[in-house]
Formats: sequence, C-alpha cells, structure tokens
Amino acid sequence: MEKLKIVFMGTPDFAVGILDTIYKNNYDIVGVITAPDKPAGRGQKVSMSAVKQYALEKNLHLLQPTNLKADDFLTELKSLEANLQVVVAFRMLPEVVWKMPKLGTFNLHASLLPQYRGAAPINWAIINGETKTGVTTFFIDDKIDTGAMILHKETHISEKETVGELHDRLMNIGCEAVIETLELITKGKVETTIQKDTEEIKTAYKLNKENCKIDWTKNGNEIYNQIRGLNPYPAAWTYIKDENQEWNVKLYDVSFEKTDHNFSIGQVIATKKEIKIATNDGFIHIYNLQFPAKRKMTSQELLNGIQLSHNSIAL
Repeated sequence: MEKLKIVFMGTPDFAVGILDTIYKNNYDIVGVITAPDKPAGRGQKVSMSAVKQYALEKNLHLLQPTNLKADDFLTELKSLEANLQVVVAFRMLPEVVWKMPKLGTFNLHASLLPQYRGAAPINWAIINGETKTGVTTFFIDDKIDTGAMILHKETHISEKETVGELHDRLMNIGCEAVIETLELITKGKVETTIQKDTEEIKTAYKLNKENCKIDWTKNGNEIYNQIRGLNPYPAAWTYIKDENQEWNVKLYDVSFEKTDHNFSIGQVIATKKEIKIATNDGFIHIYNLQFPAKRKMTSQELLNGIQLSHNSIAL
C-alpha cells in the first residue's frame, strides 16, 4: 500500500468540511491551494476564503495562485511531491496541474453525475424539484465534471428542505465519500465508471441575478422550489411595487398553498397577520424576507413597520 501525500484544493465552507475530515483521519496533507484574498461586502474589506482560514489554523502549507499556469506556482506545486490531489469546490484546473501527481487528481461533486455538472448542483437539484441527489467522486479530465467516476453516495431530498439544509447534509455525506475514495486509492482497489450521456443531462448553471429572480407566471410549486433552492444563499428575489414605491425584496422561508382564487397573478395580500402572493394556482405564504438596506425579518416584523396597500404587486 502506498502512503498518500495529498494536495487539497478548495475555497468555500463546503470544502472546509472535507478538508477537516481528511486532516482528522491523519492523512498527510502536504499543501492546500485556495483562491486569492479578495474584497467583499459593502465596505469592500479584503477577506480570505474559508479554506484559507482553516489552513492557517492548522498550520498547513498554503498556496494562493492567481494563475494556475504560472511557472513559479507550478514549480512550488511540484516541489511538494504530492502523489494525489483532492479537489472540492475549486476552479477548473489546467492539464499540467491535474496530471501532475502519480495517482491522479480526484474531485468531489455534490450531485449524482452525470446529472448537474456545473457550479451550483445543490441549488439546482432543489429548484428543479428533484427528490434525490448525492455526491460523486471522479478523476478530473479536460472538461468540467465529466471524468471517470469512482463512487456515488445517494440521499433523499425532502419536500421542505432548503439548500442550506441540504448543503450541510451533502457535506457530511461528501466527507464519507472522500475517505472511502482515499482508502480505495491507498489499497489500489479503485474501479472507475465512465460517464455516459445517454439520458437527458440537467446542468447546474452558475447562479446570477437573472436566474434568481422569481417569475410569478410559473405555477406555485415551481416558485416554491426556486425559493427554497436559493434559501439562504443567494436568495430568490422579486420586485414588490406599491403605489409609487418599488422594492427589490429577497424571500426566504415560505410555503405554498394550492387553491383556487380570484386574485391577479403576483398580487400581494397583506393583512395584520400575514403576507401572501398570488400565483396562478394558489398562494406563496411568506414568513421571512428582506427589504433593501434592511436586515432579514419576519413578515410580522415587516407589517409592524410597513403597510402595504391592496394594490401592491410582485413583479
């Protein structure tokens, strides 16, 4: 059995959970690669990635290349003498990087490949109303999330589960998958499966302002799935127009009531006790939301401060 010398690559919190598991299982982590520090938030204060914070806490050798093809970075990476690289929520690697270690470079992806290749697999699984998802480990090749698969772990998605909740569950499942994959590689018992695009492949597109905006002409269940698939981050949003005012509002905790009604699509019904928005087949009941420059609040807290007229509408 060959002793593993691992370089880990990742950036967000999801990757930290995996890195921590590798560390606690006493694998030799010879280097950690993450994104460069960058300005964030309203004050544009320079912030470091979650993976960098963890690497500094554990005193792990850290690299933050801006260019993955730069000679100085490649020289330093080679000097670490890793025989395996593990990638979780990082960027696309050039061939010179993923081919460097003798035992290869494998990625943990938060979907059941080949479905939901791309940047936001956890979000899109919920947005599209899937009832199952999981994680996949696979060896990286020259395309995005298309390499030979090592193993799958599957899980059920509940009807009310948000992306925040599913994210945390998949991180725990991903920890198990990565450790099992490392054990297979250590013992030389890896058997890969080539991905086949024989079925309709759904893509996990990168999230942006446009695809996070709610389309109130869709049916209520589709809107409900979109909102929970973006809760808590980056959050589904809509314009709410009332008289001469218009706000960009983020919606978080909601439910869908399927029922007949005579309201216009998008009409906001606000009473002293609740806020709901009419869809073509019922109502989206809103429990938590956020107005511009305001903190996230309950609908009751909002109603205590803002009175919406009967003419208010979600656009």
